[in-house]
Amino acid sequence: MFFKVSSAGILGIDGFIVDVEVDLSRGIPAFNIVGLPDTSIKEAKERIRSAIQNSGYEFVNKRIVINLSPADIRKEGSHFDLAMAVGILSNQYINNIDSLKDTLFLGELSLDGKLKKVNGILPIIIKAKKRNYKRVILPTDNLIEASFIEEIDIYGFDFLDEVVKFLNKELDKNPYKQDKKIHTSNIENLDMSDIKGNYLAKRAIEIACAGGHNILMIGPPGSGKTMIAKRIQTILPDLSLDDAIEISKIYSAAGLIDKNEGIINKRPFRSPHHTTTKTALIGGGADARPGEVVLAHKGVLFLDELLEFDKKILETLRQPIEDKYVTISRVKMNLKYPSDFLLVAAMNPCP
Repeated sequence: MFFKVSSAGILGIDGFIVDVEVDLSRGIPAFNIVGLPDTSIKEAKERIRSAIQNSGYEFVNKRIVINLSPADIRKEGSHFDLAMAVGILSNQYINNIDSLKDTLFLGELSLDGKLKKVNGILPIIIKAKKRNYKRVILPTDNLIEASFIEEIDIYGFDFLDEVVKFLNKELDKNPYKQDKKIHTSNIENLDMSDIKGNYLAKRAIEIACAGGHNILMIGPPGSGKTMIAKRIQTILPDLSLDDAIEISKIYSAAGLIDKNEGIINKRPFRSPHHTTTKTALIGGGADARPGEVVLAHKGVLFLDELLEFDKKILETLRQPIEDKYVTISRVKMNLKYPSDFLLVAAMNPCP
């Protein structure tokens, strides 16, 4: 028996569709996953087996081969657990196979069958919409984040057996809907009115924010440079929905989105320490993660004690400032990240 279920993974800050092909055949019982899976996917075999059994279903006693297609792209993370489990259960327990069409399955499985939150939902939903998928089934904890993308139905579930009942039309559930407006929040209660005096510095900050100019503040310790810098994001214009989704895409892929907020609702403020590495600032590593310049997109990148930063690290900021994007090259991929930020630096007049 052969079944195909759709899922998706993350490459940089973009999603890509993965066809989970499940083949069940006679022979000595075995469970193999192929298609360049990483360790977290190989370990999914035990999670899926326990989740199916603890959800009240019998685990099929056959030779199971699961292929994650396209097989030439390395797959990482636990996004595919639910899709693999649904593919295996299609053999006996899912009567309505047509319910798998135009549906994307995402989610990590606990041993008791509970669906757990996964990272990168927002870019995956955007990709699914472009590929004309009609609905997405995912963990309840990812619902708010996923619902900001329109024209695609989002269904959230807590347990594997609920998904099976829904596919068999034994459980009625409406797609999740919510208010798409961006509610800006000022979590730390910062305000420019906290700063007394320093009229020249405040005027310079206003001009820099209005025109998108980078700015360097020079002054003795305790003169208020950091205090002013932390309040810059409060006088920048409010985010539009498109900008908020663009920022949230980056934070979603990095796993930095609060499940209760679902979206980044204020401009980022990133302040890396002067001991930071080049990889942490620009991005990179084995998985080509976005760095601080990318996480500061549409917001503020604050470099306190500028002279303490390594000269080579500061030189790497040239290209992101000029081009508004960062390119990270690897042997098998070439990733382009947006990095349109306001650079604010502070330093003492003398070491």
